[in-house]
Amino acid sequence: MSSLFEQLGGQEAVDLTVDKFYERVLKDERVKHFFDDVDMVKQRQHQKQFLTYAFGGSSKYSGKAMRQSHKQLVQEKGLSDEHFDAIVEDLVETLKELEVSENLIEQVKSIAGDIHHRNDILNR
Repeated sequence: MSSLFEQLGGQEAVDLTVDKFYERVLKDERVKHFFDDVDMVKQRQHQKQFLTYAFGGSSKYSGKAMRQSHKQLVQEKGLSDEHFDAIVEDLVETLKELEVSENLIEQVKSIAGDIHHRNDILNR
């Protein structure tokens, strides 16, 4: 069976998805302020690397742990469940825009919205 990464279209599809996703996020009043001081070129690259790993396209991930990389956002900017849900929603809307099948979108949602990821990101 092929990985979710392959089913989505491989690296080219992940790259396009991440670029479109951040276009949407940076217009989203609910969450765009979290990226005010972020190097978006670096952020996009980091997200592409993470999603490639999360979707089974790579067995290695060299980025910081989710808890560590989001701790400051929780403590200083109030990152919460509402923001987490908005990000997942933006990802789902991006996938719909790219005409990804509902089955694959549900698989992505189960990974992106996983309670363990949520708890790590929100430092719980």
